[in-house]
Amino acid sequence: MKIVDLKCAVIGSSPVIRIVTDAGIDGYAQAETWKPFLKPYVLAFRDALVGQDPTDVERVMLRIRQRGGFKPWGAVVSIIEMALWDVAGKAAGLPVYKLLGGKVRDRVRVYNGAVREPLAGFMPEDYAANCRAMKAAREGFTIVKQPIGFHSRMRVEVPDFFYGDPEAGGMHGAHDRGLLTERGLKHMVACVAAMKEELGDEIGLALDCGPGWTVPDAIRFAKAVEPFNLVWLEDMLTGDYSPFVNADVYRDLTVSTSTPIHTGEQIYLRQNFKPLIETKAVNIIGPDPCDVGGIAELKWIAEYADLHGILMAPHGTANGLLGLAALVQVCAALPHNYVAFEYTIGDPFWWYDIVDGLPDPIVVDGHIGVWDAPGLGVTLNAEKAKPYLTAEDSAFFD
Repeated sequence: MKIVDLKCAVIGSSPVIRIVTDAGIDGYAQAETWKPFLKPYVLAFRDALVGQDPTDVERVMLRIRQRGGFKPWGAVVSIIEMALWDVAGKAAGLPVYKLLGGKVRDRVRVYNGAVREPLAGFMPEDYAANCRAMKAAREGFTIVKQPIGFHSRMRVEVPDFFYGDPEAGGMHGAHDRGLLTERGLKHMVACVAAMKEELGDEIGLALDCGPGWTVPDAIRFAKAVEPFNLVWLEDMLTGDYSPFVNADVYRDLTVSTSTPIHTGEQIYLRQNFKPLIETKAVNIIGPDPCDVGGIAELKWIAEYADLHGILMAPHGTANGLLGLAALVQVCAALPHNYVAFEYTIGDPFWWYDIVDGLPDPIVVDGHIGVWDAPGLGVTLNAEKAKPYLTAEDSAFFD
């Protein structure tokens, strides 16, 4: 089997790739909805792929892996990798999890991710009301993650929140940074108390915090919320679109508190997780399969983290329905350090009409049952998807 073409279309705002083979088997994958600008970068890899055997996934990846980088640029390599696994699974007549070593679990736990009620404000009562809505969500989430601090407009909406002026521009991933005021710190602790009052011990609470914190503030806050038994504090120091790791700085935070510390969504490749894992700089890592280099890369990182007692909670909030399928396949095969992955939805909602193979409902009691269809187990319905193609991408399914 040989690859004869690599195509990319922006469907909605998601870059979607199609690997075309001479055996009539296509592989599909999708990048985050926030990255429509990736299309020309995807197509720049076409010549490196054409003529290669897509079922030799690692051999193909060795041709292109060095061309990726920290989020967002690793996404191009990552989605090619996932589409290759889709082809390989379909060619073998097996779900991808079988090719990754087989199932460890029959269902995978997810947390709310892209399922969110808009916050009415940033006061404790607003967070309490929002958690009440999350608790009532039909998906039955057992873990809820909420934005707080520099990962929210709290830095703007709460007066005198930090010693600085909000300056982050409108570009996704831009964050403010600075020292918190005493008022700002106390405000966040009050918000956590209000959320836990609603969730009790029935639903775990994780917080998406930044980046943007100073180390002293991060330590003070992590210690202040220890009585609430949070699932984790995420991306306090680096993360999101930070093009670096800062493992040594994270370790200063992690060893100072019993509150679990989490990061890693922006990191590309196993080599860049080494300092976090080997120095035990955090308690939980959250690579995104659409940014880290793909699903086999994510599994390798999870196995290595498990050897060091570090937990795994993959990112994925905007990866779309094809990304959801990839997360289900790889998380089924992860070791027992797996906690949950960040649930992603169809955006816009008509994505559910153009993807075949998803269960209905998808999430039951906070889990997704692992399906057994070949490849990633879902695929684009060409006839239903064609009306959503732009004129420029009209030949995507030809």
